[in-house]
Amino acid sequence: MGPIDLAHGFVGLFSGGKKYREKLDGEIKECFGVRSEWCVSSGKAALTLILSALTELSKRKRVVIPAYTCFSVPSAIVKAGLEVTLCDIDPVTFDFDRRSLETSIDEETLCVIPNHLFGIPSNLDLIARLCRERGAYLVEDAAQAMGGTYKGKKLGTIGDAGFYSLGRGKNLTCGSGGILVTNSFKLAPVIERLYSELEAPGFLATVKEFLQLLLMAVFIRPMFYWFPDGLPFLKLGETLFYREFPVEKLSGMKAGCLWNWPKRLETANRVRSVTAEYFREHLPLQKFSIQPAICYLRLPLLLARREIRDRFYAYSRAKGLGLSRMYPTAVNEIEEIKGIFDGKAYPGAKEVAERLLTLPTHHLMTQRDKEAICALFRSLEIQGVPSDEYLENRQPVCGAMQK
Repeated sequence: MGPIDLAHGFVGLFSGGKKYREKLDGEIKECFGVRSEWCVSSGKAALTLILSALTELSKRKRVVIPAYTCFSVPSAIVKAGLEVTLCDIDPVTFDFDRRSLETSIDEETLCVIPNHLFGIPSNLDLIARLCRERGAYLVEDAAQAMGGTYKGKKLGTIGDAGFYSLGRGKNLTCGSGGILVTNSFKLAPVIERLYSELEAPGFLATVKEFLQLLLMAVFIRPMFYWFPDGLPFLKLGETLFYREFPVEKLSGMKAGCLWNWPKRLETANRVRSVTAEYFREHLPLQKFSIQPAICYLRLPLLLARREIRDRFYAYSRAKGLGLSRMYPTAVNEIEEIKGIFDGKAYPGAKEVAERLLTLPTHHLMTQRDKEAICALFRSLEIQGVPSDEYLENRQPVCGAMQK
C-alpha cells in the first residue's frame, strides 16, 4: 500500500467513501465473476456473516473444517452459534485427508470449509461432490488465496460462497477487512438482509485505523520490522482465538485505500510466484514441485523435527528474516475450545503444527533478504548436517495440485 492508496484513504475518511465503495463493489464483481459481494471489517466477520445466513436456510449445525487452519475460522463458527467439526489433514497437501473427510460429512453437516492454505488450492472437485451427495454447503476459505485459481476458476467463487481476507500480510491488504462473494440466488438475499443490518465503524475508530495504516506502511518493511516486532503489547505474529469481535461494514476510508487494488493484487501475486521459484532453485528443494500457477502467500516447508524447525526460527528472528512457524497448535488444542473435541487426535494436523516453517514471499523482500534466507539454510550444511537430515522429504509443495 503506497502513498497514493493512503491519500485516497484519507479522502474516504472525510468524504464517507460512498464513491470508493461503489467503485470497489463493481470491480470485485467484474474481477471475480460473481453476482453478489459484500465488504466487511475482517475475514472472520465475512465468514460469520456467511454462516449466519446459512443457519436461516438449514437447521443443521455442524461445520467441517481442517484440523490445522487459522484460529479465526473456529472463532467465526463459535460466534455464529454453530458446532466445530474437525477433519484431519494430509501433511503433504494441507488439504483434508480424503478418508477422514468422507466420514466427517453426515446428515448434520451444515457446510464444509476448505482453506486453500498458503494459496495452495484444495481438491474442490472431491469436496464439492461429497457436499452435493450429503446435502451440505461448500464455503471456500480463500483468505490466503485471493486471485488464485483452480482449473481456470477463481478460488472463492467455486463453492456456494467464499471469502477473502484483507488483513496484514495477505495477498491484498488495507490493514484489515474481508470480502464475501456468492453466485447463489438462494443465499444472496439472506446475506444482503443481514449485511444491511450491520453498522459502519465510527469516525474516531476509523481515524485510529488510518493512523495504524500510516505506521504499518513504514514499519512493515523488513528493514524496520524489528521495531514493532519488539513491542510485546502489539502481539505481532501471535495467533489468537477470539470469542468476540466486531462484524461491521468496511469503512469508506479502507475502501479508498483499495483504489488501485486489481493492479496491486496482480503484481503482488506475480512476485509471490517468482519468489517461490527462486527458493526452489536456491534451496535444497530441486526435487520438489513448486507450481508456477500458485501465488504462495508463504512458502511452506516441513522440517524433519520440531527442534530443528525451532532452531531455524530462532536464527531467523535474530536476523529479522521473517520466517514463521504459523499456527502454534492444531485446532483441537486451542485452549478456549479444546474441551469440545473429547481428546480426539488429529495426527496430520499435529505433525504440521510441530514441524512447519514458512518462508516469506511478499513484494517488499529484497534480493539481499532472499539471499540471507538461503544462507541460513546453507549454514547447517556448512556445519556438516546434510539437508536430508533437517528437511523432510515429503514437502507440502509436492501436493500443490491434487489429482
